[in-house]
Amino acid sequence: MDLLQGMAVFKRVVDASSFSKAADSLEMPRASVSTVVQNLESHLGVRLLNRTTRRVQVTDDGALYYEYCARILAEVSDAESALSSKRQSPRGTVRVDTSATFAAHVLIPVMRDFNARYPDITVKLGLADRNVDLVQEGVDCVIRIGVLDDSNLVARSLGSVRMTICAAPAYLEQMGEPATPDDLDRHHAVNYFSARTGRVYPMEFESDGVLIKRPIEGKLAVNEGQVYVASAVEGLGLIQTPRFMAAKAIESGALREILRDCHCAPLPLSILYPHRRLSMSVRVFSEWVHELVQQNPDFCD
Repeated sequence: MDLLQGMAVFKRVVDASSFSKAADSLEMPRASVSTVVQNLESHLGVRLLNRTTRRVQVTDDGALYYEYCARILAEVSDAESALSSKRQSPRGTVRVDTSATFAAHVLIPVMRDFNARYPDITVKLGLADRNVDLVQEGVDCVIRIGVLDDSNLVARSLGSVRMTICAAPAYLEQMGEPATPDDLDRHHAVNYFSARTGRVYPMEFESDGVLIKRPIEGKLAVNEGQVYVASAVEGLGLIQTPRFMAAKAIESGALREILRDCHCAPLPLSILYPHRRLSMSVRVFSEWVHELVQQNPDFCD
């Protein structure tokens, strides 16, 4: 049997606590995953897992073997990366989770550049934009905008996202353009709410060094970024949005930035990993995203 494959499959089953989830992340049939683990147990002459209809539980022997597998597989990955054309030609699949808006506006327009640089890397882009269990779901990294929740994940700052308040010219012609935050009282917004909690986010900006949180009434609330911007383009109200999401609409004149003297505090942008030992393919992808952010005027340090 292929012992390294057996180790990798066994480790993924333990990480996911499920044959089905491990099979999905490995893109293998569930029956094949089960067979690989059974063959590994036969080869070793010990039971590694206790299986029930509801869960998979590692045995004492399995827990000990898992530790060896994790260390050996990490060393093999490092060795392959180190010898891969002097670390210039990494190969493999990078599984990334991020928002559809970040993918559409930042990653996809220049993805051909990444493909040209690293032709042997495949990017598997998930757009769930939710709390993801990186280990159980087999995700290598996630890109997130906003303050991070406490977690055991390893976080790297990519910079900050510039924010802007804007509206359609037709809306401003009808309602008038606000000159100060107090003028917002006679306006309405397209509100944005959390898909997880249902909480509606107020507009936030700084005026004379003071952070102001101002809820604004609105007849529409959404929880998806591209629909949020599209709603403003249709004249349904004011929005406060990461500027990269509205940049094309602003450049075309479909949206107009307002209250530019009231500084909108930027939001942190981060990439998170399940552990510090990164494969070379994940490492170069992370560096590429950091490079994109540094070159984009809608982001800042």
